[in-house]
Amino acid sequence: MNTKKLLLLLALAGAIVAFFALGLDRYFTLAEVKARQQEFTAMFAQRPFAVAAAYFAVYVAVTALSLPGAALMTLLGGAIFGLFWGTIVVSFASSIGATLAFLASRFVFQAVVQQRFGDKLAAINRGVSKEGAFYLFTLRLVPVFPFFLVNLVMGLTPIPVRTFYWVSQAGMLLGTIVYVNVGTQLAGLESLRGILSPALIASFVLLGVLPLVARKVVEIIRSRKVYGRWKRPARFDRNMVVIGGGSAGLVSAYIAAAVKAQVTLVERHAMGGDCLNTGCVPSKALIRSAKLLHQARKSQAYGIRAMKPEFDFAEVMERVQRVIREIEPHDSVQRYTELGVECLHGDATIRSPWEVEVKLTGAGEAGASPASTRTITTRNIVIAAGARPLVPPIPGIDDVGCLTSDTVWGLRELPGRLLVLGGGPIGCELAQAFARLGARVTQVEMAPRLMLREDPEVSQLVLETFRAEGIDVRVGHKAQRFELRDGRKWMIAEVDGRTEEIEFDVLLCALGRVANVSGYGLEALEIPLSRTRTVEVNEFLQTSYPNIYACGDVAGPFQFTHTAAHMAWYASVNALFGRFRRFRVDYSVIPWCTFTDPEVARVGVNEQEATQKGLDFEVTRYGIDDLDRAIADEAARGFVKVITRRGSDRILGVTIVGEHAGDLIAEFVAAMRHGLGLNKILGTIHIYPTLAEANKYAAGEWKRAHAPEGLLRLVRRYHRWQRG
Repeated sequence: MNTKKLLLLLALAGAIVAFFALGLDRYFTLAEVKARQQEFTAMFAQRPFAVAAAYFAVYVAVTALSLPGAALMTLLGGAIFGLFWGTIVVSFASSIGATLAFLASRFVFQAVVQQRFGDKLAAINRGVSKEGAFYLFTLRLVPVFPFFLVNLVMGLTPIPVRTFYWVSQAGMLLGTIVYVNVGTQLAGLESLRGILSPALIASFVLLGVLPLVARKVVEIIRSRKVYGRWKRPARFDRNMVVIGGGSAGLVSAYIAAAVKAQVTLVERHAMGGDCLNTGCVPSKALIRSAKLLHQARKSQAYGIRAMKPEFDFAEVMERVQRVIREIEPHDSVQRYTELGVECLHGDATIRSPWEVEVKLTGAGEAGASPASTRTITTRNIVIAAGARPLVPPIPGIDDVGCLTSDTVWGLRELPGRLLVLGGGPIGCELAQAFARLGARVTQVEMAPRLMLREDPEVSQLVLETFRAEGIDVRVGHKAQRFELRDGRKWMIAEVDGRTEEIEFDVLLCALGRVANVSGYGLEALEIPLSRTRTVEVNEFLQTSYPNIYACGDVAGPFQFTHTAAHMAWYASVNALFGRFRRFRVDYSVIPWCTFTDPEVARVGVNEQEATQKGLDFEVTRYGIDDLDRAIADEAARGFVKVITRRGSDRILGVTIVGEHAGDLIAEFVAAMRHGLGLNKILGTIHIYPTLAEANKYAAGEWKRAHAPEGLLRLVRRYHRWQRG
């Protein structure tokens, strides 16, 4: 806390202490106010402006300092000034005083509270940013919540000062009128309990219900406006139609069927989506084969003099397809049909908020002809259309030909010279795998380092590994154009103000993925997109039409299979049961892993993000090169890096670089999800010798850095005394 904040806090505390020390609180009792009522009234008659100004200043001070007595001051205002002028004076004085208390709370405490608890307050901050005025208005109407507490708490949130003031002015007005009116009858009031009579409490409850009713009316009006041009069906064929058979779509359909809803799943290509057919599954199968070859080539490190692996690239790629076929039944039409899902193969188009037209190809529906079309009415629609690889409009790219993470699996001949464009997770995984399979790989990244979202030391470790394995990594290179000259392919890149030419045989573009937001009716319904070109959804995953939801890659913000499944739960449950209760999607603890060798896994913030967010944090690091099992496995490289609140074992984020990092991170994911700190991990027994011990040793490093030195000195003296 800086000097200015400390001085303000001391000044406020001093004023409050002085209030009670000087006995000023005795003047804020009902008996005292009633005894001096005639005196105040007479003074007002003689010097109205001076008395009004003094009253106004005292009221502002009492409210700003959160002192007891505001209710009595309001009653006195009614007794002195009458209903009209009393309401005017009290309304402005109370709002100004509340705003001063709000500003003091914000100045002294907001930064500290947000830095310490920012991750837990993220959902509250989003809610306040979006509907803070409504929340505050509701609180102001119901005096069950102490107004001084509302002032202080709202100061910790991101609500604008102007909004706080005018909402307070409007929200407290009705309550002020009621209290001032009671004050006009102050002489007949025997106790403050009389203010809170059952009838008066009931009146305030009605005031509190008013904004809720108003909000419901607004929702109905908005709904009519959104749905106004569409004719709602008299009945529905389905409770839910899901567009897309990838991870998000499959989970949505599964949940709907599990709760006995009638659900139809429409997929235009292959069940399982990107993950099964062109993403997670095939890439990990390829990576495993490449890793085995790499280990065989360095067999001497394992005490084996020589291993000469023989392989055929086409057979490796056929193994990839075999793995897909073995996993395929998990996502098959047959399995989901048995679960109660109607599976259709074809192109879906949303014709209205309650109608989906499907041009069937015949697969998935018995007796359907390839040209048949079917229109399904449904109460809810879940869009899970996924994403596709981004191919940038670089001049000449069509001339040289371009593979993507979707099409690379058709290769049966190993490229001689492979150019990988992109240094993100997909580019890094495939660059290393193809290099280990024998291709001469050049990897080009426009940014100054690979894996830009990770900490610089992570990027450096991956870079050094890649170069040691023979990958020609070119960072800081921006592709300008491609050229085809006499049958030879070239990329011209800009680097440090000059150009470089790179010759290659095959181009693999790995620059990320873009959401599939066209071709199924969003345009006709005018469903808006976000600035990142994903389907725009609210915290409940609803689009601009409350009964149309979107989840997975098509909605973002994370493009991971496990996140898509996570979002699908919220989308399907909210769609089916939202009239009773809706759930805000929770992105607070999202892990991910890049399956290079070594793997890079992360959950929460890393060091660079914690710094950018201005968090008060500590870094604890344990080097896996010290781990017994890693040494035995010839995998002694990498580290566990934990970000915690300063002075606390509370985990804000973890990065693990090393063998099976994607598996090791799960312990930290569970700890963060359930509020467990490093002390709990340190106190958990880990099997020896395992890689998972790295997590415990990282916790031990934190504990060692926070050893109670004073207590240890006393213990040392105790042991010395024990020895005599």
